[in-house]
Amino acid sequence: MRSLPRRVLVTTVPFGTIDPTPLQLLKAAKIECVINPLGRKLKASEVGDMIRDFPVIIAGTEIISAEAMESAAGLKAICRVGIGLDGIDLMAARRLGVSLSYTPNGPSAAVSELTIGHMISLLRGVAEADRGLRAGQWQRVTGRRLGCSVVGVVGVGRIGKRVIRHLQGGFPGVRILANDIKPDAEALAIPGVEWVEKEMIWRDCDVITLHVPLTAQTYGLVGAKEFAAMRPEAVLINTARGGIANEVALADALRSGQIARAAIDVFVEEPYVGELIEFDRALLTCHMGSMTVDCRVRMEVEATEEAIRFLDGVALANPVPEDEYIIDAGAKAHGLA
Repeated sequence: MRSLPRRVLVTTVPFGTIDPTPLQLLKAAKIECVINPLGRKLKASEVGDMIRDFPVIIAGTEIISAEAMESAAGLKAICRVGIGLDGIDLMAARRLGVSLSYTPNGPSAAVSELTIGHMISLLRGVAEADRGLRAGQWQRVTGRRLGCSVVGVVGVGRIGKRVIRHLQGGFPGVRILANDIKPDAEALAIPGVEWVEKEMIWRDCDVITLHVPLTAQTYGLVGAKEFAAMRPEAVLINTARGGIANEVALADALRSGQIARAAIDVFVEEPYVGELIEFDRALLTCHMGSMTVDCRVRMEVEATEEAIRFLDGVALANPVPEDEYIIDAGAKAHGLA
């Protein structure tokens, strides 16, 4: 049985501020906890030095590269707060013997609700009206209702399914088109959903919402060609991962009027400082899809429990599944990771 220092580094912030339960769990387990002293998302170049002296990391969305893990000889486990794994070099972790876990169910409720909120805001021009009023302009926006819209859901996993159920439960009359590279039986059993090719979604939908992971197949999924196919009234929502919708192509599409509006919660580089900030018709939020009290606490607690299990020599409850390693290997083969 291995004997590891009972120390944990928490790189994700905030942590334990909404609810102290994760910190209390670590204290009760007699595990020393060090929280990222920079108080912000780490840059890729900062990770290696910070993780060097810890056997376990409770991680966020920062990039954890092969080089960073190689520089941390004592690193044995990464417990991800959240579901996205594109920031971690999974194949390097496997090669180096670093165990990985995540919290796949925690973010779903919060992200799906934010998605619906973004849909309503975009269709009704809420953000534009707010900006106009603050600038001294009383200009009412004539918008559209979700119940009169065609919504395209690209990616029908944990979050995509919830989005569809919210739509069906709250907006009678909405028409839902869906696409998933490999829909599961639960998704296929949802009544009232039309399964179509992505090209039909780009062409026919008033609202397009993205809920796919970032992989070699989804990187740049929505680019200049796809924006050109959309209706000028269409709105795009990305609460999934930065890089799925090409940010430069999106700016061009907004500038030219190829699409009406967009709501983006995730970006290739975060914090985001790019040109989308210039567009009133772009509603931008700072990767806050999972940031509700209940979901954030659940993810922090689940990741903390995984860290404790690992240091106690107990099997992880939510290890990263084999499919994710296959996806990661494919991304590297395409030069995307």
